[in-house]
Amino acid sequence: MAQRCITVFGGSGYLGRHIVARLASGGAAVRVAVRHPDRVAASGKDVDGIEAVHADVRDARTVAAAVAGSDAAVNAVGLYVERGAETFDAVHVEGAATVARACAEAGTGALAHISGIGADTASPSPYVRARARGEQAVQAACPAATVLRPSALFGPGDAFVTLFARMARRLPLIPLFGDGSTEVQPVYVGDVAEAVQRALADPRHRGKVYELGGPRAYAYRDLIRLILAETGAKPALLPVPFALWKALAALLRVLPAPPLTRDQIALVERDNTVGEGALTLADLGVTATELDAKLPKILESAATKSES
Repeated sequence: MAQRCITVFGGSGYLGRHIVARLASGGAAVRVAVRHPDRVAASGKDVDGIEAVHADVRDARTVAAAVAGSDAAVNAVGLYVERGAETFDAVHVEGAATVARACAEAGTGALAHISGIGADTASPSPYVRARARGEQAVQAACPAATVLRPSALFGPGDAFVTLFARMARRLPLIPLFGDGSTEVQPVYVGDVAEAVQRALADPRHRGKVYELGGPRAYAYRDLIRLILAETGAKPALLPVPFALWKALAALLRVLPAPPLTRDQIALVERDNTVGEGALTLADLGVTATELDAKLPKILESAATKSES
């Protein structure tokens, strides 16, 4: 049975929007808690079971107000580039803990915390370390929380397959991270949204950690070749040492919105795949979607946006 009211922090982001749509289609009244509710389609009022409210995970007062009266909550807030007071620790650690404490204090029935595969307190990346510490903070504040760790997301309008498709159409060559042998296990965004819905609905999933990946892992170079085969483009693949990528990222740090960061490089230096023995989509009752099945629609969406 769907929860009566579910608060989704970060519900205006790519994954967040899919989570909100999935929960609403399942009959829940969804409260989209974001810093700028006016940017949400259902700005400030209930439309088809969706209501947008103001909340900032760095502000305990607004977080408490957002979860008040909710039967469940989702934290899908993500920060990929630090700016001023918006730091990885402030959002992924302290902010995550604030959401978890508010849920525990309000008696919210269930909390799904979105993290990511590879979260590791020993990582050289501040972003990855913050993700791991955030998980620990959430589990300490709300032991019943369910932690979901997706791999790279794919779907229409994504920032993963779509990026490679645009590069394939526009560039004579595509630079690889290293030799392109690092593996990734991309997961369909709709499957992750369904996983959130199931995690909230069934008490058996509380207090557990799930790693969400698709049916198969790809070396980055093989994934790019798959996209190239679908688009018909034939750019060359150019291996680029990680040392050069890190040097480039260091130079780009001065930009307001750098297109490449050292944390992104750290993520692709290691395999981003479901760990052996981890709980997975299957344990949540979700059948993982093949990338091949969605690739034509993703590429069509990417092409349409490029032309507009």
